[in-house]
Amino acid sequence: MNHQIFAPYKLNEQLELKNRIVMAPLTRCFATEGFVPNELAIDYYAKRSSVGLIITEATVVHETGHGYPNTPGIYTGEQVEGWKKITSKVHENDGKIFLQLWHVGRVSHPIYLDGKSPVAPSAIPLSGRVPRTDDLQYGEVRELETNEVYDLIDAFVKGARNSFAAGMDGVEIHAANGYLIDQFLRQQTNQRKDEFGGSLEGRLKFVLEIVKRITDEFGGQKVGIRLSPGAYFNIEHTDGDEETFKTLLKELEGYNLAYVHTGIFDDSMSFDYLGGNSTSFLRKHFKGTVIACGSYSPQSAKEVIDTDGADLVAIGRPLIANPNYVELTKENKELIAYSEEMLGSLE
Repeated sequence: MNHQIFAPYKLNEQLELKNRIVMAPLTRCFATEGFVPNELAIDYYAKRSSVGLIITEATVVHETGHGYPNTPGIYTGEQVEGWKKITSKVHENDGKIFLQLWHVGRVSHPIYLDGKSPVAPSAIPLSGRVPRTDDLQYGEVRELETNEVYDLIDAFVKGARNSFAAGMDGVEIHAANGYLIDQFLRQQTNQRKDEFGGSLEGRLKFVLEIVKRITDEFGGQKVGIRLSPGAYFNIEHTDGDEETFKTLLKELEGYNLAYVHTGIFDDSMSFDYLGGNSTSFLRKHFKGTVIACGSYSPQSAKEVIDTDGADLVAIGRPLIANPNYVELTKENKELIAYSEEMLGSLE
């Protein structure tokens, strides 16, 4: 008998998924000039349409939001046209696809921003080496003016509009992994004195304004959000941040969202301040659909579904190595092991 992970899942009144396996967002850095998805990306996504839901690679909503080479955008007409080719092919294969809306904030360098400094909630730089470079180090960042914060809220909303114009079935707001929205949520990175900082409510304002405006326009059933309640990447935990996430999750329940999605590389990581792993924290404090993510094997994916620890499971690197992941796991066939060399091409 087939496991329930392979059975259809009713996400909401508007969307039914053909199984509970989700393609995790995977930054592939293959956009062409103008940050348009390249032609190879059409087949790359189409080949993985057997999953219940594809979540695209993180896609930049504003020119100040780039922090990696050749990442696609969703803020120009040319980019929309590029994504249209992908959604068309995915839908031909009876797939569902959400676009992940992204701004990296301080996780950037002037080489990606025409020589300008990265922007952030507060002028608190990230330390360490810039990924995919030889020895560049993160440097100074510029604190956003209040009017610029409102401009970036507008950019996320425009990104959602452009996503639906490109034929997406929905959007996922990337509020995880130490990027811009996560920076607004954290005490370490948000030391603002205006309405977007200074208190728990202030730190929540940026993300809740984005959620409210997008759901007001398109309805919550076509909107998901990714969160990292466990600080592990590009960010540090400060005592009390867990209360911010508890409050945020309670607030999000009022928007009838499609889902909340765990942002972490390895969901076996436990955090004392969460009382367990990131997904269990989301499950405890959010009553809607939860997508678990973070180094799940076919067996651990089935287990988290069986124990009601999550409703859906997002798979990342194994789907790079195995476009037919659903079919292989359903038939208990051996998977090709992921290796770093696979990042050199889109297949």
